Amino acid sequence: MGFWDVVFGRSKPVGPDLDQLFGLPSAAITLQASAGFTPTGAGSVCFASIEGGAFTQVQEEVRALLDADSERPGPPVEFSRDDYGYSWLLSHRTPGTDGLPALVGDLHAVNSALQDSGFGPQLLCSLVAFRDAEERRLALVYLYKRGAFYPFAPLPGNKRDNPLELQVRAAVADDLRIEQDLSRWFPLWGAPGQ
Repeated sequence: MGFWDVVFGRSKPVGPDLDQLFGLPSAAITLQASAGFTPTGAGSVCFASIEGGAFTQVQEEVRALLDADSERPGPPVEFSRDDYGYSWLLSHRTPGTDGLPALVGDLHAVNSALQDSGFGPQLLCSLVAFRDAEERRLALVYLYKRGAFYPFAPLPGNKRDNPLELQVRAAVADDLRIEQDLSRWFPLWGAPGQ
C-alpha cells in the first residue's frame, strides 16, 4: 500500500487464498455444535466460462481427476450452466463431517487447476451446502476474488433468512475469514448443490 492510499483511506483488498477452504471442516463442527447444521455432501465451484480449446481441456482434466476417485458415492462430478451463463462444477461426497475433507479437497483441486492454468480471473465462488433437522438450507460461500466466506441461507420464494446468516457469521468467525462487506453477500438462488 502506498502513501496516497493511506492518505485517501484506501486499502488493498485481500486476494484469493485457496488454503482458506481447508478451514471448512472445523467450521462445520462449529456449525453442528452451535446451530445443528451438517454438511449435505454437496459442494460446487462457479466460474465464468470461456470459449476455446485450452479452457475446455482444463475442464476435462478436472473432470477426469475428480471422477477417478473410486470412493466417490453417487453420481460423478457434474458440470452445468446457470441462467446467467456461469458454469458450475458440482461434486458429491458422503454427507456429514466425515465426507467434508474430501469435498474440500475436490473444491480446492478445481480452483487450483483453473488458477494454475491461467483462468483464475474466471473463478467466482465455491460453496458447501448444509442442512439442519428442520430442513433449513445454508451454504458457506467462498468468494475467490475477496479471499473470504459468507453464509447464504435461502428461503422459499427467493428470500433470505438474514438472522440465520448473521448467527452463522458469528458462530464461524473464529474458523473462517468472513467477508465484512455485507453488500458482497450475494444471493445464489438455485446454485447447484444447495
